[in-house]
Amino acid sequence: MIQPIMKDVIFLSQKAEPATPEDQQVAMDLLDTLKAHEGECVGMAANMIGVNKAIVAVNIGFMNLIMYNPEIIKKAQPFQTEEGCLSLVGVRKCTRYKEIEVRYQDVNFKQQCQKFAGEPRHL
Repeated sequence: MIQPIMKDVIFLSQKAEPATPEDQQVAMDLLDTLKAHEGECVGMAANMIGVNKAIVAVNIGFMNLIMYNPEIIKKAQPFQTEEGCLSLVGVRKCTRYKEIEVRYQDVNFKQQCQKFAGEPRHL
């Protein structure tokens, strides 16, 4: 189900709680909401739909990927950019990386590790 976008900066700044298999509906809602905003967004975290769980959905070009409890374990080739957020007003400067390696749990809560390379797609 497409969920409204959370705008409360105090809620958004809270540390996410670990995701569990009971959070699968949250992940489905996150995917639906990302799909509904695909023209203006390439990734979303669960807190953006009002759920304080460590779940992200990202567009990796040919599909949207759900990651439970993601953790960036390696990063290389930093660069400065500006980007916006559906939850926050305006554009902000930030550091991104041309290469990252992420450890996460997949939809079956099996541990995965995946490398991503290239500059993120900006809209």
